[in-house]
Amino acid sequence: MYAIVTTGGKQYKVAKGDIISVEKLDAQPGDKVKLDVLMLNDGKKTICDAATLSKKKVTCEVLEQYKDKKVIVFKLKKRKRYHRTKGHRQNLTKLVVSSLPTTRSAAAKKADSTEA
Repeated sequence: MYAIVTTGGKQYKVAKGDIISVEKLDAQPGDKVKLDVLMLNDGKKTICDAATLSKKKVTCEVLEQYKDKKVIVFKLKKRKRYHRTKGHRQNLTKLVVSSLPTTRSAAAKKADSTEA
């Protein structure tokens, strides 16, 4: 079972227990965050319907806030004695996926519970 989630303008394929690094979220280590689901697959059934998925969320736990490796930006204009060096470190959040929503609808769950 896996889901495609979106955060920070990027999409990630996640399964339960996966550790992902996303753009910085406003949360402390140990906090729970919920991510929007774009697609859900349980091996047999795939759901891509936006109306159904708008109610479903993937729950993740924040492991840490950290900075990525430094990216060097070097500008050079040849024969003009001009060069500039800048560095950039992106702030990231490391998440572990705690739970995924099910592909079964609420109506199907209710029907199963009334039969039993």
